Amino acid sequence: MKILVIDGQGGNIGRQLVKMILERMPDSDLRAVGTNSIATANMLKAGAVNAATGENAVIVGCRWADAIIGPLGIVIADALMGEVTPAMAAAVGQSDAARVLIPLNRCETLVAGVKDTSTGVLLEDAVEKLMSFV
Repeated sequence: MKILVIDGQGGNIGRQLVKMILERMPDSDLRAVGTNSIATANMLKAGAVNAATGENAVIVGCRWADAIIGPLGIVIADALMGEVTPAMAAAVGQSDAARVLIPLNRCETLVAGVKDTSTGVLLEDAVEKLMSFV
């Protein structure tokens, strides 16, 4: 399975996702794309072998992937403090890949029904959903 992890800002969500996916799905073909170089660097530190940064990397990765995983903001133009461009959000939304989005109440985007659930619990659930695609 070709998995694309997308994250921005500090890349902490992406770092945790990369680590969890590589531990549980070691045979997956994983790529990490950061909306900025710090996010990309953190995903590389977590073990991602293939990583890139920026708008075009997101667009190309979305065409390549069977599954895309990341925070909800990756489908909202101007989210993550402006790091997600309209082209990035469109690429994720229009991709034929399955999407697993982590509903974090941040950056002026509130998701109804999301309670004070820890990020760790949300990430565990996201990776379980991703594994169901295999």
